[in-house]
Amino acid sequence: MRFHLITLFEEACDAYLSASIIGRARTEKKVFVEYRSPRDFVTNKWGKVDERPYGGGPGMVLQALPIVKAAEKALGRRKGKKAVIWFSPSGKPFTNKEADALLKYDDVALVCGRYEGIDERAKTMLKTLGALKEYSVGEAVYTGAELPAMAIVDAVTRRIPGVLGKDASVEERRVASRTVYTRPEVVEYKAKKYRVPKVLLTGNHSDIDVWRGAKGKKK
Repeated sequence: MRFHLITLFEEACDAYLSASIIGRARTEKKVFVEYRSPRDFVTNKWGKVDERPYGGGPGMVLQALPIVKAAEKALGRRKGKKAVIWFSPSGKPFTNKEADALLKYDDVALVCGRYEGIDERAKTMLKTLGALKEYSVGEAVYTGAELPAMAIVDAVTRRIPGVLGKDASVEERRVASRTVYTRPEVVEYKAKKYRVPKVLLTGNHSDIDVWRGAKGKKK
């Protein structure tokens, strides 16, 4: 599976996407991450990719064509199923179900907007390159879409067979809660002892699953 990040700030993404599990998946060629800068597709001598918004307003807006041409370069000659991710606070919430759905695509381009956003005409043009999916990642507004893009790459990559070693490592596919413990059994801090719940020490997996299920519901 190939991810193509359309971004002005490759350096903001690659440190995270080269580390730990995702980095190992890239090394083992289970997933590929590539970058395309809209700046490489402008015709002015300054490398300028943004302009003032029509109708007035603060800030600058990314131009449509550099974004579309960068995505076209990434996806244009690729065979297989292609998707383009457009980020918007009003988009469909990105969930585990959506992450599973993206696994059917061979190439996914993630368009990382900045400043006051991207000329809306780019969204219409991008539909010619692949299935356009408009997502929001969380309810907060970010400085740019690089963080949401990395979240999607992470969520999808960990679902690719072999990336986590065992399918059971994908938490939402098993009985799980966010409440976890490890050794030692007793931790002492400021003259107080903190113990692991007894059920986790019994070896009774049926009881442990019930406990985890209850904890998961409380979250």
